[in-house]
Amino acid sequence: MTFFHAVIGLEIHAQLLTATKIFCGCSTRFGAPPNTNICPVCLGMPGALPVLNRRAVEFAIRAAHALNCEVQAQSIFARKNYFYPDLPKGYQISQYERPVALGGFVEYEAGGISRRVGITRAHLEEDAGKSLHEGFPDSDRRTYLDFNRSGVPLLEIVTEPDIRSAADAGEFFSRLRAILVAIGVNDGNMEEGSLRCDANVSVRPSEDAPFGTKAEVKNLNSFRYVQKALEYEIARQAAVLRDGGKVEQETRLWDAAAGRTVSMRSKEEAHDYRYFPEPDLPPLELSAAWIEEIRCQLPELPDARRRRFVTQYGLPDYDAAILTQSRALGDYYEATAAASRSPKAASNWIMGELTRKMNELGIEIEAAGISPDALAGLIRLVDSGTITGPIAKDVFEKMYGTGRSAESIVAAEGLASINDDAALEAAVRDALAKNETAVAQYRAGKQQTFGFLVGQVMKATKGKANPATVNALMKKLLES
Repeated sequence: MTFFHAVIGLEIHAQLLTATKIFCGCSTRFGAPPNTNICPVCLGMPGALPVLNRRAVEFAIRAAHALNCEVQAQSIFARKNYFYPDLPKGYQISQYERPVALGGFVEYEAGGISRRVGITRAHLEEDAGKSLHEGFPDSDRRTYLDFNRSGVPLLEIVTEPDIRSAADAGEFFSRLRAILVAIGVNDGNMEEGSLRCDANVSVRPSEDAPFGTKAEVKNLNSFRYVQKALEYEIARQAAVLRDGGKVEQETRLWDAAAGRTVSMRSKEEAHDYRYFPEPDLPPLELSAAWIEEIRCQLPELPDARRRRFVTQYGLPDYDAAILTQSRALGDYYEATAAASRSPKAASNWIMGELTRKMNELGIEIEAAGISPDALAGLIRLVDSGTITGPIAKDVFEKMYGTGRSAESIVAAEGLASINDDAALEAAVRDALAKNETAVAQYRAGKQQTFGFLVGQVMKATKGKANPATVNALMKKLLES
């Protein structure tokens, strides 16, 4: 059976985190009642003129720097003409021949392998509205239009066809999202549609063969869907070619419920859009000083921060990757590590108990009910031996959302560790006396019973016994 190699390029549509739309003063807030964030400009009323949002341009420049693109001193807006019910003007204001940024690349490591994906261009445009469908084709089918999203600023990022597998495409999309979120230009909320991906994919019989005919899979809004849709599409195209058929250039949609792509329309060529310069907007002129000022304000990017966490704090790659998933989470970790003076323990608590609690409550790190200083105080009590690990988890629950410190809870409730050797030896002897069968099994070579016996001591002392001392005493008495 002939094996086919995939060639993949992505087009990522990122809504920019501006308060107002790209060409008018309407709010970009998600979730407003339908058709309330609208005005004559974003509805394309006759005589209404667009005015470019400076903040949207700033965010586009910031993203271009983060993606190693060359920011263009002059770019031009164009009208992209096509008819669709949720496009009120009958055209979309976009950039075509002269975008705001060209070239660029994203480098990262995945699975111990260095990867580099080229960026062809990044351009500004306005988002379209949204069609909401009700009913089924064989019943009373209705479509409602919500124009709140019309005019929300988008940055479209187009990659080179450098990706060679569906898994790599999902990984790259994840890395790009992390960059856009870290630099504050996009919220990364794919469920709300603020970050979407179109994937262009073709197959060929060998790595050095010419590119095949590509299909575009539209509107993928999760890393998993990107991977699943491309896996299906690669297999579909390969099957067509093996059967002696011809892959058609077309636009397809991902049907998540059916687990397959479906044809949407034959693929238009660029000239079908009848691009021409937008007559109501002058060329966008950017000064070198402003471009450089924005570059200098760029924060540390996720991959760089991940590498620094490994070298500076001695964290495993896995921990560093989790803790740099968002800027806020990385900031929280660094503050906790500094205050606790225990970087690995800080990582363990944030990735363990704190993440569990946030998942339980459905919140992000910004809304966490415990400050880095408070969590660091709890870690210091554990590290100093003042409280045991099991007790610390109980204290964490009592701290969360109350503003109480670990020290005050431990003092008020008498939760400090029992470190008195005589008291602990008595507790160990008592456990041995009450569990003669387990003692005999241990002495007969069944080492697993050791943990059971230690557990009996911890249970009797309500988790307050110093574990290291209990282990030492238990071993001494069992082997005497």
